[in-house]
Amino acid sequence: MTEPLRSGAPPAGVPSVVVVGAASRDLAPDDPRGWRLGGGVTYAALTTARLGLQTAALIGVDRDAAEASELSLLRAAGVEISLVPLAHGPVFENVETTDGRRQFAFERSDSVSVDALSAAWRRASAWILAPVADELPDEWAAAMPSEAIVALGWQGLLRELVVGAPVRQLSPGPSRLLARADIVGLSRDDVDPSVGLDDLSRLLRPGATLVLTQGDRGGIVLEAGDRARNLRRYRAVPSTQPVDPTGAGDAFLAALLAARTQPKLVGGRIGQGFDLLLAAAVASLVAEGPGLGGVPDRSAIRRRMSEGRAAGR
Repeated sequence: MTEPLRSGAPPAGVPSVVVVGAASRDLAPDDPRGWRLGGGVTYAALTTARLGLQTAALIGVDRDAAEASELSLLRAAGVEISLVPLAHGPVFENVETTDGRRQFAFERSDSVSVDALSAAWRRASAWILAPVADELPDEWAAAMPSEAIVALGWQGLLRELVVGAPVRQLSPGPSRLLARADIVGLSRDDVDPSVGLDDLSRLLRPGATLVLTQGDRGGIVLEAGDRARNLRRYRAVPSTQPVDPTGAGDAFLAALLAARTQPKLVGGRIGQGFDLLLAAAVASLVAEGPGLGGVPDRSAIRRRMSEGRAAGR
């Protein structure tokens, strides 16, 4: 299991965590614009900021996303934002069915270049790579300090987008981003059921933590290597009134990284699984609101953690 970095204030001008990825526009007929701002980068950055981490976000945006009102939520939470203009940003339609989510692509994404990263941000000790449409090139693997802890939302590398067609799952394979990651998040729904834990494990660097989320069924955590090791399961924290599961996995991964880098968030009880409880509580709350409006503050997270502990006894 990845060891948490020592907590402490970063140098002046250097954020505690940098989050990188393209913002998506998710079609939403109940929104006057016809879409909501989404993407792992927005959910992850808002989560770490509301947990108290000094957060910076490098966000790829198309012309419409650059004017999205949701960006004010991030700024109000203290996120330092750098927008990277994209001629084309990812646009999705998410359709929930009894067999799970079906996703349709209405626009592909241009790449988010590492050249857009400032010198100060490059010194951050924690990172979240949050691709949503394979928009982060391999060069990002070398952009971060060698001692930094890096979390990766793997599903964002496993989508093939063809405009006007359902998003197709790609088979997991090696990548430089994956080889650099210390914590890897992946939904079980985003990989073929025939792919086993050992198949996934051997693609990660030895000692990395893989979290395979399974929605309201909880998930599996393991230490990667040639074979999965130290496998354990965690319970989901139930949502009271689920509205929209979009972003719950991204927020889960962000909260997990936050706890690993700032153990005081869970009273130092990483070994007792409180990092996973925190992450599950955050994901539970995100599902209760539309879009980024579901990302909770710390008081709501504390209450949900208490409820989760009581339910698990």
